[in-house]
Amino acid sequence: MATNTVTNWFGNIVSHPAVIVDANSVDDIVAVMKDPATYPSPVRAVGSNHSTAPCGVADGGTLIRMKMNQVLNIGTDSFTVQAGAVHLDMANTLRANNLQFYVNTEIGSLSAGSASCAGTKDSSFDGEYGQVGSYVTGVKMVLPSGDLLEVTDADQPDLMQKVRSSYGLFGVTYEVTYAVKPLTPMHVHHTTYSLQDFIAALPDLKALGYAMMFYIFPFDDKITVEFRKYNPGTTGEPNRAAWALRNHIWGTSGPRFGHDIEQNISDPTMRYGIIDAFNAAWRLQLENIVSSDYTIPPDQIIQYPPVSDESRYTFSLFAFTEDEYPTALTNFFQFCKDYYAQNGYRSNLLYVGYRIAQDQRALLSYSYDGAVMTIDPVSTANPGWFDFLPAYNQFCANLNGKPLLNQTPNLTPAILQAAYGDRLKTLEVTRQQYDPNGRLLNDYFRALLS
Repeated sequence: MATNTVTNWFGNIVSHPAVIVDANSVDDIVAVMKDPATYPSPVRAVGSNHSTAPCGVADGGTLIRMKMNQVLNIGTDSFTVQAGAVHLDMANTLRANNLQFYVNTEIGSLSAGSASCAGTKDSSFDGEYGQVGSYVTGVKMVLPSGDLLEVTDADQPDLMQKVRSSYGLFGVTYEVTYAVKPLTPMHVHHTTYSLQDFIAALPDLKALGYAMMFYIFPFDDKITVEFRKYNPGTTGEPNRAAWALRNHIWGTSGPRFGHDIEQNISDPTMRYGIIDAFNAAWRLQLENIVSSDYTIPPDQIIQYPPVSDESRYTFSLFAFTEDEYPTALTNFFQFCKDYYAQNGYRSNLLYVGYRIAQDQRALLSYSYDGAVMTIDPVSTANPGWFDFLPAYNQFCANLNGKPLLNQTPNLTPAILQAAYGDRLKTLEVTRQQYDPNGRLLNDYFRALLS
């Protein structure tokens, strides 16, 4: 049987499905499930295929590309779409109706189907969650048998909790309902700290009640904190330029600059000196331009091109409890410096992080046991990146870090088991109930869940 070649958005994860199906209707998905002779296992479904881990790999099997992207219903506090709808398009539709998502996460190409069953990250507003799926209140899916299943928070909260961490292993989602809220003005500002000043100030910063994202610069011993808070009652016109600048540098010009410097400056001292100077300028722009009492939350979402180009970047993630984060961050700064001294490698971009509230809405939530803060390396995959990742993973695992199955490359079963323990067993038992023959189980998940 002939095979095809498909990559993730970044281009580093390659899949060779025997069959590719563009799903334009529920019937297209049902036909795949009911005909394993024509559509071999494993069956995996993808949206933008933006994951940095091989969740959507379907070697020798069937890859379903979700083309169903219609808005089905807009209520006063709910929003229903087909699973191929993407986050930025949905956010713009909501904004036109004076509504917004609770979590306006950065990656605009996140599909509704992925959001409903996979992990995401964003800093939590006071009293809210930071994971998109936590506000998914219902899904409809095609099971491996070809039967249809609807799961809602109202009727099956325990199963819905598992679905939010199912990674497409129970069935293929074709319809998603979100809880949404009225569009609300948002304040944003940035402040830069030395590492030690940040750690000393952290208890007071948490008490302020802001959502916090971190721009982390280990080689400068600095961290810039992005503070966001809803600011209802603000009048006038919103500042649309602040997030536009941030998104352009973060999503386009910054990665392209890192890529070009890597390609053209062979001397590492000069290369990283230029990158450090760029990062210093980036900090100044965050502090002085990405600051306003009135922005709108959907403007945070970045539009990425459907096909990646030289401005693409990739990333990883581990989360640490709030109590352990000061030690983890301090050790991480030293880890980066030691790794560069010993191996000659450092990222050609920066590192980021988020503060995420405790959240038990998903079975494999990385903040299930309490609020967490993350350390997320970002890179254009400059030479040495793929060797760096296993060392970073082990460093984080040694400090009790928790990964994401779709956003932490090079995971091992041991690291995942240490992070999630019996919750992994619960996921696997439920998976076997809906897919006893492993129709949806690719090699990546088979290894991790074993």
